[in-house]
Amino acid sequence: MIAIGGAIGVGLFLGAGGRLAATGPALVLSYAVAGVAAFFVMRALGELVLYRPVSGSFVEYSNEFIGPWAAFASGWMYWCNWAFTGIAELTAIAMYIHYWAPAFPQWLTALIALSFVLTVNLMSVRLFGELEFWFALLKVVAISIFLVVGLVLVVFAVGQATPANLVSHGGFFPTGFPLVLMSLQSVVFAYASIELVGIASGETARPHEVMPRAVNGVVWRIAIFYVGSVLLLGMVLPWTLYSAAESPFVTFFSGLGVPWAADAMNLVVITAAASSCNSGLYATGRILRSMAMKREAPGFTGTLSSRHVPIGGIMFTATMLLGGVALFYFLPARAFNIATACASLGVVTTWGVLVYCQLRLRRSGHVSTFPMPGTPYTNWFTLAFLALVVLLMPFADDDQRVAFFLIPALVVGIAVGWRLVNRRHSAAALTEPASAPASPAGSTAGPADPPAEP
Repeated sequence: MIAIGGAIGVGLFLGAGGRLAATGPALVLSYAVAGVAAFFVMRALGELVLYRPVSGSFVEYSNEFIGPWAAFASGWMYWCNWAFTGIAELTAIAMYIHYWAPAFPQWLTALIALSFVLTVNLMSVRLFGELEFWFALLKVVAISIFLVVGLVLVVFAVGQATPANLVSHGGFFPTGFPLVLMSLQSVVFAYASIELVGIASGETARPHEVMPRAVNGVVWRIAIFYVGSVLLLGMVLPWTLYSAAESPFVTFFSGLGVPWAADAMNLVVITAAASSCNSGLYATGRILRSMAMKREAPGFTGTLSSRHVPIGGIMFTATMLLGGVALFYFLPARAFNIATACASLGVVTTWGVLVYCQLRLRRSGHVSTFPMPGTPYTNWFTLAFLALVVLLMPFADDDQRVAFFLIPALVVGIAVGWRLVNRRHSAAALTEPASAPASPAGSTAGPADPPAEP
């Protein structure tokens, strides 16, 4: 449920509206192809998790199967992913509230939402899990209602609902096939967060029993919710009625003539965005703590509270999200698209690392009880797809170009950071043995020595 809750966020509830308006009904092809790649990523993750459940997830796997530099790079890229995702979620919340209170400052709405999810994450892991379960359940129920209502309207041809909407108003590719390709970045962002199930594995009871069910459950549910939802959105209304300024689900329910339907759906998409932002703080707090324990992140990010919550890492990410509120203040019209495009770079990195680590695991001779189908061919297919997503970014809109041209800065920043971390490791290796007190051979621990751990 955490993985489903993290994945069903603004990428579907808000982003699908703008992409439908830009590409038309053919957007469903982008969701289908990206869904296949997401399936292989999840199965690769499932094989890795059963091999060794660990709270650090793919950061730990990249360290084992690629090298320490890869763990450092993937950890910080994942942090970038969630930092920018959080900005997008907060931006979306402000836009949703604007639907009800157009005079209220949107940047202030984003700030209030950030304060709420930060408080939830700092209190306890149990509270986070309970709230995230109910948030995810609300989203699943809302999409299920849409699927049932939309399907009934299409079958009985009620109002404008008809399968003919997929090919009328300019055809299935009304704006051309190239724009469908350009939409892959936003679609990959929409599928982001499914890997949260791996991060949660380190805090899950009986992971070898739970994780296979969780992975398979996430895969088929997201396939239905995403591909099914976009397909129905293309049938229940002409694609020309959707816009980037409003959730396509709100657009649909507004046209039903039921007074409260649109308001209810708007409330759902607000909780969806808050839920996804909540998941992001959870994930980055654990990843940063894992890196801090290896001296690859600022020391304070490894701090645990009395409730065993990684308070340092959570506060570090919250500071970045606060900067996102400022971005929204100055660029309200572009903040969402810029944030999602930048977040996609972290998604591509994370998925690529997972798929490649599973490939290395299989090459080591490991035999899994939950194997990824089609290895190694499906690995290379997924990696090629992810490379295509990045290569298409400079040919898309201005917001995606901003993200693409950020890549050199990220590479330089991570390279410089890894060089500093290496120096710190080298210095620690030289000083720690010298500072340790020597013990005479055969001596036993005295009264002042700490007791041995059980």
